[in-house]
Amino acid sequence: MNIADQVMAVNNDLPIRTALPVHSGKVRSVYWLTEDDSRRLIEQKGYPVPLDTPLAVMVISDRISAFDCIWHGEQNMQGIPGKGAALNAISNHWFELFRQKGLAQSHILDIPHPLVWIVQKARPVMVEAIARQYITGSMWRAYQKGERDFCGIQLPEGLQRDQKLPEVLITPSTKGILEGIPGVPEADDVNVSRQNLVEHYQSFGFRNPEDVDLYEKLLKQGFAAISESLAQHQQIFVDTKFEFGYVTDQNGQEQLIYMDEVGTPDSSRIWDGVAYQQGQIIENSKEGFRQFLLNHFPEPDILLNKERMPERFALARDNALPVSAMMDLSKTYTQIAQTITGKAIELSAHPKEEIIERLQRDYQLISM
Repeated sequence: MNIADQVMAVNNDLPIRTALPVHSGKVRSVYWLTEDDSRRLIEQKGYPVPLDTPLAVMVISDRISAFDCIWHGEQNMQGIPGKGAALNAISNHWFELFRQKGLAQSHILDIPHPLVWIVQKARPVMVEAIARQYITGSMWRAYQKGERDFCGIQLPEGLQRDQKLPEVLITPSTKGILEGIPGVPEADDVNVSRQNLVEHYQSFGFRNPEDVDLYEKLLKQGFAAISESLAQHQQIFVDTKFEFGYVTDQNGQEQLIYMDEVGTPDSSRIWDGVAYQQGQIIENSKEGFRQFLLNHFPEPDILLNKERMPERFALARDNALPVSAMMDLSKTYTQIAQTITGKAIELSAHPKEEIIERLQRDYQLISM
């Protein structure tokens, strides 16, 4: 079988019965179920949510996004084999660990297929919750330029690239473009301080100022749980991005929960611990693919400079990457997923057909 056939490249055209247009992001597509189907599944499956909770089917793809672009490979490879299943498996593993440790819940109610979640509607907090244990990436680039104030945190002099920080730092950024907040530029992914969040908590979607403390607590608890678990596999949890939102529980109370994915190679940097002790950085995350792209093209500034976005989109559209690079990334995703979960990632021969069959057989959600 052609390996490209096993890639779930398009995930927004499944015949799932919906109440709203399909929302398709860079990697996931969201199918909002009808009111009747939501209520029926809550009753049939015993989901622990109010009967009137809107539900959605979330289908992950194998598309690869980096530098805000979707990339493709030679031989019609429109994604990374095994990537979607690896991301879901890792997130599922960490959410279960969080549950065992008594941390906050997630928005996931059911897992019908390795590429599919059934989720409850959540009201997102408009903050990319970022925690860093090492100085690398954008923080290092800013530090190199002489910046010592990062998201309102004062960094000491004399830090070296990839050095472990004295403590885990929380360096939030905006999720989407937020308007009318003093001192916060109206652009996506802008660094903000804790003071920004507390002073303008409503603009960021927090229910009250105390929930800024709660999100930080949940972020640190989640980071510590993943970091400790990865250390047992001689892997280093370098930094990560969590997302949070509010749901209504069965008692009608709003709860702050984890949402989207957690601790994956897409949302985190993960380094090989043995190599790090020897002075090497071996990436077990998407960061290695980003570095490949920076080295692959003669003008890396196109990928780093947001003022050159039209050129960047053209670069991604017009250049099929080597199959070897796509398969190297596939190995990164599937191997780190196996390390974390203890189970091999199995590729579906016909993922879309499998999903449709499963959603009809067990959930009666397919429009016939």
